[in-house]
Amino acid sequence: MENKLPFYPDKVWKHFYRLTQIPRASGKEERVRHYIAGSGSSLGLETIVDSAGNVLVRKPATPGMEHLKGVILQSHLDMVPQKNSGKVHDFEFDPIESVVDGEWVRANGTTLGADNGIGVAAALAVLESDDLMHGPLEALFTANEEAGMSGAMGLAPGLLKGSILLNLDSEDEGELFIGCAGGIDAKITFTCSEEPLNGNYRGFTIHVTGLKGGHSGMDINLGRGNANKIMNRLLYHGSRSFGLQLASVKGGSLRNAIARESFAHVAIPSNHADAFADMLSVAASEIKNVYRTADPELKIEIVPTNTPDKVIDQSISDRLIKAVHVLPDGVMRMSSDMAGLVETSNNLAVVVSGEGSIVIECLLRSSVESENEYLQTMIGNICDLAGADYRFEHAYPGWKPNIDSPILKTMRDLYERKFGKSPHVTAVHAGLECGILGGTCPGLDMISFGPTIRYPHSPDEKVHIGSVGRFWDFLVETLRAQD
Repeated sequence: MENKLPFYPDKVWKHFYRLTQIPRASGKEERVRHYIAGSGSSLGLETIVDSAGNVLVRKPATPGMEHLKGVILQSHLDMVPQKNSGKVHDFEFDPIESVVDGEWVRANGTTLGADNGIGVAAALAVLESDDLMHGPLEALFTANEEAGMSGAMGLAPGLLKGSILLNLDSEDEGELFIGCAGGIDAKITFTCSEEPLNGNYRGFTIHVTGLKGGHSGMDINLGRGNANKIMNRLLYHGSRSFGLQLASVKGGSLRNAIARESFAHVAIPSNHADAFADMLSVAASEIKNVYRTADPELKIEIVPTNTPDKVIDQSISDRLIKAVHVLPDGVMRMSSDMAGLVETSNNLAVVVSGEGSIVIECLLRSSVESENEYLQTMIGNICDLAGADYRFEHAYPGWKPNIDSPILKTMRDLYERKFGKSPHVTAVHAGLECGILGGTCPGLDMISFGPTIRYPHSPDEKVHIGSVGRFWDFLVETLRAQD
């Protein structure tokens, strides 16, 4: 397959381009798993596909370097499937259309999959290269990271042989990550019924679009709008002042992406319809002014449409709107130990109605377990007051920083010698698989690093071309430097 991204290093970009041609949304990774396993086998390397969908490829040490510590290169197979509302794209079948935009590579109206495709491509390039110096290597490609980390959770203890783990899933070149937040999903359900719409009403759809969205951990502190919160603000005023009846709502799509779009079908008493439209126009201007810097492309539209025959039971829609109004969203607390690091947050990711229920999905993150527990209690109490069912599931642990890590010292010294400056050592407010793998394989010495990726989990995702070269050079030198 021709490489249509002819940059340095060519092996990395070759594999990354091939990955863009393989649909690999979370939970639909069969083809990319086949590609990775086939690559390992074609190189004559020991290749294992486990019951959790992970692929492990082992490469022997360069002759004379067998005594070095074993290194595990770890990345994940799946990508977040997000697209702009006007983009026609089926993530189960269609390849990603990559676009070179100056110093960046992005996609045409969809997520690019640089998260974590660049890490996967780098590991494949290491496996393929016969001119690198390294000790015993393992490349671990985990399944379903973006939708619950089930691959990492399902990894059998004792499968990995290495003692150093290099996670290639970070998004700021020049930074070494030594810790991450833990997280847990919240699923909130309002059981509801529909009732006939009696009286003289006019139908409208409300559109909230144009938001940047982004990664619910990495971008949660950027002040971007959440489409679910913005929509609910409009529904709240409409129901309190104009008799709004809610027929349906659909906002957000993934629990680890900040909601970019929301759509609601509503009915307004005919005698209040014009006043409602005027109110929404004023509110839209006010909200857009709030987000004029963080989300300058925000659009709020009200479109006359068919009047719904049925609407959600009024008492349920009232409780839903009030609950979403008070559910926390965004940064809850900044870290007291690391300047600029978010400690605790909640992403109010999805609000969608249908089939007799309204479902809200959130992703809670914190690097302090007690604060995560407190946030769970807060959300649980809100749900109790609102009469909603809820459960917390798919918890994953954080990764506690070890400032005395030997691999940290090695990589920090190496970076300073190679680039003439110190790397930024920090933790990340996102879920990395290091926390899970460190629990499965006690004693692993771990670092996470990668090239510069902006706006992951959104159609604005892009990767900086030059940073990929520096990331590769640093990775190669790190493999050579183990002792």
